[in-house]
Amino acid sequence: MFQVSLPQSLQKNLPFTALAPMQDVTNLWFMKVIAHYGSPDYFFTEYFRVNDTSRLNSKILAAITENDTGRPVFAQMIGESIPDLVRTAKELCKYNIAGVDLNMGCPAPRIYRKNVGGGLLREPEKVERILGELRAAVNDKPLTVKMRVGFENTDNFSEILDIINRHNIDLLSLHGRTVKDMYHGEVKYDLIAEAVRRVDCPVLANGNINSATTALEVLSQTGAAGVMVGRWAIGNPWLFNQIRQALRGEQITPVPLADVRNYIDRLCQTPTASTMPERARVGYLKMFLNYIALSVDTEGNFLRLMRRAQTEVELFNLCDLFLLADLTKTLALAPQSGSQKSKVKSQN
Repeated sequence: MFQVSLPQSLQKNLPFTALAPMQDVTNLWFMKVIAHYGSPDYFFTEYFRVNDTSRLNSKILAAITENDTGRPVFAQMIGESIPDLVRTAKELCKYNIAGVDLNMGCPAPRIYRKNVGGGLLREPEKVERILGELRAAVNDKPLTVKMRVGFENTDNFSEILDIINRHNIDLLSLHGRTVKDMYHGEVKYDLIAEAVRRVDCPVLANGNINSATTALEVLSQTGAAGVMVGRWAIGNPWLFNQIRQALRGEQITPVPLADVRNYIDRLCQTPTASTMPERARVGYLKMFLNYIALSVDTEGNFLRLMRRAQTEVELFNLCDLFLLADLTKTLALAPQSGSQKSKVKSQN
């Protein structure tokens, strides 16, 4: 059985952290931005779509080949064609990756209706065949799985965990909601704890981990080897450092809102920004501000006004108003509301 090699930062037996793969978000640029504020221990790529005509997406591949963050990167695949998943896994293993990850959790209807991502959880027999073939093909790298606790219910959960064990999966990232839950409702951390007890590999707890305090509570409740954070790292890129501080028993360093304003500027400086229409740039920035705003303004005014803004000038003026008017203010340690909806196509 292959074991995930832990980075130097984990030699003190601290649980480890990972940035969840989020389609159209966790590209090379965003990994570099996150790394500037404190990298997770592991990155996961956006998913490589796999079918009979697929080739490795060059933009996603850049997150592996051009990654200078100093952190290991897992390459994630999504698909259901076994020969093509095997072919793609072998191609990915030629690169400097931490391992190959199979997406069995994406809750987007346009994805699961194709029987890929979270749709695979309806077919344990298919999962058995896929993981068996992948395990035989991926023999010099870790083989990992990202999944949810079920599709519409958790009836297949125990059976899937047994399959994970039979094929010696090296790491399981488990979101404690079903596919149909999307990002709503309570996270079933008790089922993550059950997975920790049942499987032989390390388990990363995933789902609504929005603060260092929550991370510690989830680790205590589940016994997981670490936490995977997605959407809330968009709103607070300092979160991974804050989790490490909390694990060491240190006081969490407050983040001035002026630093958040600098983070927004950094987000905007993408390599393709100059070629994007303004409307696209505004939409891109709003995708991030949807989360940032929840830890900035307890009244919700920033979020409300931001969503109404039509131009970059309007957005930046609002950012200045809410982030620079009082230089003594700091980013909240947890978002004010976890119920806000967003268009981010997250796998977190």
